[in-house]
Amino acid sequence: MSSLLLKNAPLLVTMDEHRRELRDAGLFAVDGVIQAVGQSDALPETADTVLDLRHHVVIPGLVNTHHHLYQTLTRAVPAAQDAPLFDWLQALYPIWSRIDAKGIHLSTQVGVAELLLSGCTTTSDHLYLFPNGARLDDEIEAALQTGIRFHACRGSMSLGESDGGLPPDALVEDEATILKDTQRVIETHHDARRFAMLRVDVAPCSPFSVSRDLMNESAKLARALGVRMHSHLAENAQDIVFSEQAFGMRPGEYAESVEWLGTDVWHAHCVHLSDAEISLFGQTGTSIAHCPTSNMRLASGALPLQRCLSNAVTVGLGVDGSASNDGSDLLAEARQAMLLQRVTSGADALSAREVLELATLGGARALGRDDIGALAAGMAADFAAFDLNSLEFAGARHDPLAALVFCQSPGADYTVVQGRVLIEGRQPVTLDLPPLVEQHNRYARSLVNG
Repeated sequence: MSSLLLKNAPLLVTMDEHRRELRDAGLFAVDGVIQAVGQSDALPETADTVLDLRHHVVIPGLVNTHHHLYQTLTRAVPAAQDAPLFDWLQALYPIWSRIDAKGIHLSTQVGVAELLLSGCTTTSDHLYLFPNGARLDDEIEAALQTGIRFHACRGSMSLGESDGGLPPDALVEDEATILKDTQRVIETHHDARRFAMLRVDVAPCSPFSVSRDLMNESAKLARALGVRMHSHLAENAQDIVFSEQAFGMRPGEYAESVEWLGTDVWHAHCVHLSDAEISLFGQTGTSIAHCPTSNMRLASGALPLQRCLSNAVTVGLGVDGSASNDGSDLLAEARQAMLLQRVTSGADALSAREVLELATLGGARALGRDDIGALAAGMAADFAAFDLNSLEFAGARHDPLAALVFCQSPGADYTVVQGRVLIEGRQPVTLDLPPLVEQHNRYARSLVNG
């Protein structure tokens, strides 16, 4: 049995049911589960691990609901720098076709290191291409070595160019093979228990890269095995045109027709959902992964976030792939989400506290979790701590919570997952960054240069 004591934090943001913000506070956890949260003098005095955070603001660990970790290998590729979604994909597909298991492993660890350094403690990842013998297992192994809480989405593409899809035929898989391997990885790796460190979800890539049959069969498989479902939807104007031409209906209607709405489903982007589709999401309990930086980078548009929230749609944040962001900083993503809403909807459209709730509780709910996203007794000991003495927060001590979002973050001083310290002094504990970055850069050069 191991214990952890956090004490003396000037501000501890709980995100509990009362949204308490505690002063001179801390928490006590045993075996990675919080036993008590409150004033420091009311907590036990000793533990196996003691963190005296008298200069820090502490928040629940951030939850990333959408990523493509393999894309850390193709950031800022010249041919894709100034392209909208479909052109961007077609410029990168040939490069991605050269990825193998080593590339999946390296890119996963680099992307996860970035996430941890931003205060993220749980991430999903949508891996939908498996060239040269690569498997989802390669990503899972790499992620588990870092210590992050991980949702591995077994993605797929089955509709190649010759069948009217967007990806090249060389990158698509046979649908029977997809379903068989999806079942294999779920049965091998998925952990449905509370506080699970690894879950596996079913994730056909997008309407323009998989068939209607695969969407239907994937939904049946996911629900038979009791796992969640994830895909891209309504990302940009071209996406809408494709759905209308290929299926004779809008993306939300298409999702409904293939059984891809419900409390076990979350879709990425959803920038161009109509009011009726947003209402349908709210009525069915379907969630959204909001990826503002990627949506701006590819000129896809801005999610009508306030309309979604007013229709009771659960919204979490996602950094999206590092070839369309081009980073994995979830706190920076929260800042972008807040600022983008103000550009589109007014200066009071989204507050720092509201967007931090999306980045914690919203993400947890989108991933179907009731054990993360808040700091309270019975929840996982997942949290991040930011040093208020950092240069970036100078002059912002009037409201430390707001400072996290409004100011440029220096990165988390500590990131803790299930009571285990993974970032300490802004350095990863489980990864040796210099050789990892060197190997990653060498592989990325080889990959892009062919």
